[in-house]
Amino acid sequence: MKKLSILAVAGVLAACSGESPEVSQSMSEVQAESPSASAALAYPQTRKDDVVDNYFGNEVADPYRWLEDDRSEETEAWVEAQNKVTFSYLDQIPYRENLKQRLETLWNYEKVGSPFKEGDYTYFYRNDGLQNQYVVWRKKGDGEAEIFLDPNTFSEDGTTSLASLKFSKDGSIAAYSVSEGGSDWRKIYVIDAETKEVLEEPLVDVKFSGISWKGNEGFYYSSYDKPEGSELSAKTDQHKLYYHKLGQAQSKDVLVFGGSEAQKRRYVSGYVTEDDRYLVISGATSTSGNDLFIRDLTVADAPLVPVLTDFDSDTYVIDNLDSKLFLVTNRDAPNKKVVTVDAANPAPENWQDFIPETDNVLTASTGGGYFFAEYMVDALSRVYQYDYNGKRVREISLPGPGSVSSPSGKREDKTLYYSFTNYKTPSTIFAFDVEKGESDVYRESGAQFDPAAYESEQVFFTSKDGTKVPMLITYKKGLELNGKNPTILYGYGGFNVSLTPSFSIANAVWLELGGVYAVPNLRGGGEYGKRWHDAGTKLQKQNVFDDFIAAGEYLIEKGYTSSDYLAIRGGSNGGLLVGAVMTQRPDLVKVALPAVGVMDMLRYHTFTAGAGWAYDYGTAEQSEEMFEYLKGYSPVHNVNAGVSYPATLVTTADHDDRVVPAHSFKFAAELQSKQQGAAPTLIRIETNAGHGAGTPVSKTIEQYADIFGFTLFNMGVSELPGS
Repeated sequence: MKKLSILAVAGVLAACSGESPEVSQSMSEVQAESPSASAALAYPQTRKDDVVDNYFGNEVADPYRWLEDDRSEETEAWVEAQNKVTFSYLDQIPYRENLKQRLETLWNYEKVGSPFKEGDYTYFYRNDGLQNQYVVWRKKGDGEAEIFLDPNTFSEDGTTSLASLKFSKDGSIAAYSVSEGGSDWRKIYVIDAETKEVLEEPLVDVKFSGISWKGNEGFYYSSYDKPEGSELSAKTDQHKLYYHKLGQAQSKDVLVFGGSEAQKRRYVSGYVTEDDRYLVISGATSTSGNDLFIRDLTVADAPLVPVLTDFDSDTYVIDNLDSKLFLVTNRDAPNKKVVTVDAANPAPENWQDFIPETDNVLTASTGGGYFFAEYMVDALSRVYQYDYNGKRVREISLPGPGSVSSPSGKREDKTLYYSFTNYKTPSTIFAFDVEKGESDVYRESGAQFDPAAYESEQVFFTSKDGTKVPMLITYKKGLELNGKNPTILYGYGGFNVSLTPSFSIANAVWLELGGVYAVPNLRGGGEYGKRWHDAGTKLQKQNVFDDFIAAGEYLIEKGYTSSDYLAIRGGSNGGLLVGAVMTQRPDLVKVALPAVGVMDMLRYHTFTAGAGWAYDYGTAEQSEEMFEYLKGYSPVHNVNAGVSYPATLVTTADHDDRVVPAHSFKFAAELQSKQQGAAPTLIRIETNAGHGAGTPVSKTIEQYADIFGFTLFNMGVSELPGS
């Protein structure tokens, strides 16, 4: 079985793949004076209050605290007024509609996911081209394919999405969760997989949850008690694991873990091993580190057996053979390893190495009766196959440097599927014969994009403290290093998230226009294991910003671009990255594009599940030193009057209940009140949308057209190449 994630933490906002026809003229050939500088913008007035907080005797003003109330009529009116100004500005960009049309054209091809077998059917996800949501199809044997679930019918505007789909042991029953308007709060529906008949009332108020079946009897899921106040921003702090028996009212679901003070965890997950023998429970107080328990489901009223009772490692059960457990862990192994232990005595002192730690970070999966170890070597994938005795069988041959989704599936599967991609190669699905070790192309991408016309090179630059940091730079072949190439520098740098190369339709449009796309693997990420992650956390968070600044300076020094043609972009924790860098080095870039960012570092932990991010950030209450450090880079608190900040397009969504929009609201208000000069500081607030997952294709295309249009417009591009 594959790892069941406790929580998809604030992460990279993904774009689907796509492509575009070649354009011979580069953007650097059509520069003009920036049209944005012609007239000052009239921003909406944002009221200031006399709100002051006291931290260790230090008074900190918070004049825009009222914007935290996402339910107030005043906040709603402010959102409407800001969007009016923003979209009036975007409407003047002469090629905005052309960008949208290019994106639609390149997006419009059939996309099909890897097949998976449940019961008598083979299922797969498919999008005809511009459908807002992927549709779940299935076929029996050699029969005709039919639609199983069509999320496009869940809502008229496509904003209700399918979040997860899980089948019972024999595949006869399906449970699926849906997200409305991008919210992390979900509903779970249970249907007869053969007839698609709804079997019971949906489960409601489910958040940060998997669905893990025990046979055909019922399933485990997680949630919080519904908070008082706004469900989009109120703090959620005690996660609970429940067991839902099929046909039983949700009010009678059994609380399995998390109900007592002793079991209080911010994140709890429960999953059943493939043989239905063990329930595995993982609890965490932050987004890094978990304790671990197992319960033998074959024994009535069996107790919870602790595997780990501290939060010093990230550890989970990946599989078992009878009572032999296989665990993936970074305990005493920063790059992770696989260990074995007997379920009767599962404490760490009894662990035996199965796949030992190496110099590269491990991601493990199982399927077909084998283990698969994927290693990141400077953020690029290598994959090895192991048998259940720990013997390495072979290295799997990959098409080239890039990223793979590790082969995975059920133990009885003889063919597994994995995908391969990089920044210039559309994703290709391969079928892997587990016994022969042979990979065959199962499905090539239909994207009309020619990878041979582009370069993607890996470089290493030196950060402020001498640390070597890798970066992948992708561009059209023949690029002239004249310092005039519009460039997007994209980063994240946090929560152990690794930015490995992947293809996106939106980036394909940017590349075909002659743009440069650069992605550094900043500290705070997981590309080099726990040490690399920890080097970008708490009192070392500045390392992340220094790495990003050094990446921009490298691109300028080598002639890829210059400050007049450089944009920085990132989402969520990456939005914080952009906000911190643009306030520390406003001279470095022309355009800043912070998306759904964590911008108020003194109060982030008071909203929704934000307190769980303290492993990476620390909190303003824990010590005066931590308060001073956070205040020193918090974007909201470091906007200064009289400074010329880059042209800025802040993006967020009114239903984001992971990084609440108040972060972006406050940051935009500060910028608008203090910006020196004519560079615009705008905020684009998507309505009926959340942190990013499940965003309809139509909205995604509009967002990218606006982001790219704003970027080029403020770099002085008067017309698109080929227009």
